[in-house]
Amino acid sequence: MRKAKPKKRYLLPDPIYSDTLVTQFVNNLMLKGKKSLAYSIFYGAIKIVESKTGESGLETWKTALSNVSPSVEVKSRRVGGATFQVPVEVRSDRKLSLGIKWMIRYARLRGEKTMKERLAAEIIAASKGEGASIKKKDDTHRMAEANKAFSHFRF
Repeated sequence: MRKAKPKKRYLLPDPIYSDTLVTQFVNNLMLKGKKSLAYSIFYGAIKIVESKTGESGLETWKTALSNVSPSVEVKSRRVGGATFQVPVEVRSDRKLSLGIKWMIRYARLRGEKTMKERLAAEIIAASKGEGASIKKKDDTHRMAEANKAFSHFRF
């Protein structure tokens, strides 16, 4: 066990929307330190979302992110030699980071030609309540619901 909890690192807001959540998303989107490329992918995807839906791209993205973020998950807990999947409520910061990671992961697995198009399609699908990232959230909730009987083993 560590002596002290590590300090929380705060992010700088992004250059266009002045939003730290966008910076967090771009940091997760970035591969091999190519941050400017990650920013161009994100902003391009937002522009595509705006042109396809006719609404604010950033608002659509925030709606999609809130739709993807899970409220409960399961954690493994050993009790008397047996391992139980115990449903646990998700902290708000973990909720956001899980939503971001799932959205990026399933956008990368899509079939469109460029990453901008993939991310835009995943954002649009998630804002409507469909798509692979929403399915992942539903699976997580379903697993927590199925293991509700073990909730008395909570930490």
